[in-house]
Order: sequence, then C-alpha cells, then structure tokens
Amino acid sequence: MRFRWVGTVLLSAAAYYVYLPLPSAVSEPWKLMLLDALFRGFMHVGDVAHALGVCHRVHLLNRVVSWVEVIEPHSCPTVQVSDSALGGLPVRVFQPTGGGKLKRGILYFHGGGWALCSGRMRSYDLLCRKMAEDLDAVIMSVDYRLAPEVVFPDQYYDALAASRAFLSVDVLERYSIHPERVCISGDSAGGNLAAAVAQELGSDDSLTIKFKAQALIYPVLQALDFYTASYQQNQAVPILYRPVMARFWLQYLGADASLEPLLLANNHSSLDQPHISPETRSKLDWSSLLPAKHRKHFRPVVKATGSPGVVSTVPGLMDVRAAPLLAERGALGRTPRAYVMTCEFDVLRDDGLMYAKHLRDAGVAVTSDHYDDGFHGCMVFAFLPMRSRVGRRSMENYIRWLDQNL
Repeated sequence: MRFRWVGTVLLSAAAYYVYLPLPSAVSEPWKLMLLDALFRGFMHVGDVAHALGVCHRVHLLNRVVSWVEVIEPHSCPTVQVSDSALGGLPVRVFQPTGGGKLKRGILYFHGGGWALCSGRMRSYDLLCRKMAEDLDAVIMSVDYRLAPEVVFPDQYYDALAASRAFLSVDVLERYSIHPERVCISGDSAGGNLAAAVAQELGSDDSLTIKFKAQALIYPVLQALDFYTASYQQNQAVPILYRPVMARFWLQYLGADASLEPLLLANNHSSLDQPHISPETRSKLDWSSLLPAKHRKHFRPVVKATGSPGVVSTVPGLMDVRAAPLLAERGALGRTPRAYVMTCEFDVLRDDGLMYAKHLRDAGVAVTSDHYDDGFHGCMVFAFLPMRSRVGRRSMENYIRWLDQNL
C-alpha cells in the first residue's frame, strides 16, 4: 500500500510537471508537452549548476545534447557522410553516391540560440541526409562557434567564412556542385545567420558565384520589440519562451544578463532612445506590416521613456548583421529568391512574416510557408520519437520548395 501511495504521488507530480495548457490548434499537444518537459528539466538543472558555480548553464546543456544527440558520421548506400572543414570551420558533408552530373549544393546552419546544438546532432544529421537523398544534392552542415565563449559578430564571421569557402571554385569543383544551383539555409538562430550572410554576399560585387536561393526556417531577426503580436500570443508556449529568447539575445550580443528585464519590458526601444530612428521603427512596425489575422487583438507596447543608454551599450541591437530585419531595402533587393517558414505558435512568427514582406517589397521572389498548427522547432523535431505531423509536413514542403527552386 505504501509503495502504491508513493507511486501515485510521483506519477501525479510528473503529470503536474509535464502538463501545460496549450492552444487547442497546436499539433499533437501531448507530444509538445513531453518535449517541453524534457527541455525544461535540463534547463532547470543547468540553472542550478550555474548558480552553484559548477559550470555555465549552456555548457551543461551542450554536454547533455552531445551525449544524447551527437553521432559519428555514417554512410548508407545512397548518401556518403563525412566530417570535414570549410573556411576553417568543422562541417558535416552529405554527398549522394550517384555520379555523372553536377549536383545542387546547400549550406546549412543549425539553430540553438547561437549557443546550443551542433550540425552533428542526430536531428540535423537525418534532416541533411534526407535532403541529400531526395534532392540529389550536396549538403554541408556547419558547426560555427558558440556562445558564451564566442559572441557577436564572431558567429556571423564564421558563417560568412564558411559561405565564401562554399562558393569558391575549388570547393564547388571538389564536390561536383553546380555553381548556379546553390542555396544558403538555416533554422532559428541558423536562419538568422543565413539571412545576414545572404544580405552581405548579395551586395558583394566581387563575387563571381552567388547563392541562388535562401531558405529560412522560423528565423530570429530582431531584438528591439519583444511585444510583437507573436511574442504576446506565444510568450508561454513551448519550446521557445519569451524570456529564453531575450536571454539568448543578450548572450549572443555579449551583453550583461541583468538587462533581460529591460528587454522584456521594451525599455531598450523606448521613444526617447536617440539611436533608434523613426525609419528603423517602421521596419518592425508589425501593426502595419502584418495582416489582421496575425495581429488579432494585440496592441503595440511602445514606451515613451525607458532605460537610457541600452542601445549604445549593446550596439548589436541595431546591427543588421545581428538583426537582418533592420536592413535597407536596397540590400534586401540584392538577396536571392527566398523561402520563409513561420509557425503560428512561435514567438518568432512575426519576425519571419515581416521579413518576408520586406523582401517582397524589395522585389525579391518570396514563398511564405506558414503553419497554423506549427510551433518553434517543429521541422527539426520531425525525426525524433516524439515527432509531430506538422514537423513531417513542414519538412516535406521545405524539401519540395528546394527541389522546385534550386
């Protein structure tokens, strides 16, 4: 009887920890709850270890990821997989085994808030393997350096170095990649890096070979407004909570973690900040940039007075290499055709929707692929035991777009 009572208590406690009220429209909510409970558990352990001075919370999380997810390269009859280097950075290369013709080429940057994960994780390994097989394409998944040891702009420079090397004649010839069928892609923070690099290289007239497409998967693109409609709607929806995104931004920009409450209150972007011009504000005015179905009943939160000096202390907040949404129309117009995936239940939804509109207004051909039942990270989780239907669907549509546009 005592063991039964203890078991009941433990099961009740576990259910209480796992259960989270979610929007009814989200795809397979119990799978998302279980996934979120796992993440929250590791994050809580990391926070405790950080507070006790055992190790940085990010280091613990990455150790767990490495233990659970990072795998050695293994080939199969259709795809040869190997670890190599590109622009001085580690990459995992996926090559179709069939020869005889030039292949398409895709350079991929993983997500993880510029601080977590690896292109050698099982999830990314399987994604890139499927892309290589379905598209008959060479895929290179980049392991750029991570925060907190490395902060902006070094991750950007890593992505830029890998991209320049990828587009070089030597690399394209070595891997039999067609120079007119190359794409840059990434998810979340990796989508941020892909967008920033696409802007830089699109405006570089010295390049003889350029990317022909950019595919951005629920990208993070700005840190001036933490009260967009999607930040308000999804602030408590897993797996990317609003405070966690603010923490990732501060870590990436090498800023003091104590600024998190200021960012979450939009004090850093108040109207009395002299470094933020009306033109800059117009680029993320979601009340005019988003259609009504995404604005819903939400209202902008713009403070008249805030915390002076935040933008000058953290200049990366205004740097287009960190916040591609702030780019000028001329720079956007020189980027390649674009695919932008967004998910309804994602704090970053409006970043992607606004960017797609800016690209379209600049004359870029854009495919905006939105999932009404999607959540942040769903495409990468398409291969996990808790994979969701929307994850599989979004991955299939992403690969289909690449097949039709590259």
